[in-house]
Amino acid sequence: MKKIITALLITCLNSAVFAEVKNTKDLPGHYYLQGVREVGSELLLGKDGQFQWMMSYGAVDQYAQGTWLVDKGNVLLVSTPAAENPSFRLFTEDEMRIRKPAKAGTWVAIVGIPQVGPTPGVAVKFESKTGKTLTAISDANGDAIVDMPDSEEWMRAGLRGAKSKSDWQWFAIPAERKKDRIAAFANSDESQARPATFEKLQLKIEEKGLRISDQEAMPRGLYTKQ
Repeated sequence: MKKIITALLITCLNSAVFAEVKNTKDLPGHYYLQGVREVGSELLLGKDGQFQWMMSYGAVDQYAQGTWLVDKGNVLLVSTPAAENPSFRLFTEDEMRIRKPAKAGTWVAIVGIPQVGPTPGVAVKFESKTGKTLTAISDANGDAIVDMPDSEEWMRAGLRGAKSKSDWQWFAIPAERKKDRIAAFANSDESQARPATFEKLQLKIEEKGLRISDQEAMPRGLYTKQ
């Protein structure tokens, strides 16, 4: 009798493993959230183990990207953290939409990604022609602002992540930007302009799609593959 029970258990376990492997092969694809009013959400599971996720409701847009894996009948999304110290560059004049000079006595550095959005949490060191330096951290609007006497001329700016200990990335300020006391810098890491909504998110694999396990954190709808 014990041998029969053991054999049945092994058969069941093997069937479960096979089903999970089969589901894993079928999982990659483009999913859309169903059954939630006034909320739009998409999930893209790549065959390379990467994912992209977005959710939009009202005026709020949320994003995440990273890697995904299958764990005990669930899909686990693990977001890629923002780079601590991405590379930067000056906005081109075509990208620079702000034409109004900064207020007299202030210097403004705007940090963000063109056509995407601002980047908060970037340290900007302002340096004048005389060697005077002041540092500010970009806010939620991507603005880093310092007060400087009108007698000072802005020569260069150094950027790095607010928590980074890496070397500053220095940029000479173009003549037009010096005159207006405002310059803009683009970073290479889009995730900083679109911070991940979650670090990890678990979705239960169901027959008709994927359902978020933590119903208090996210909508109760079902992600179905299109």
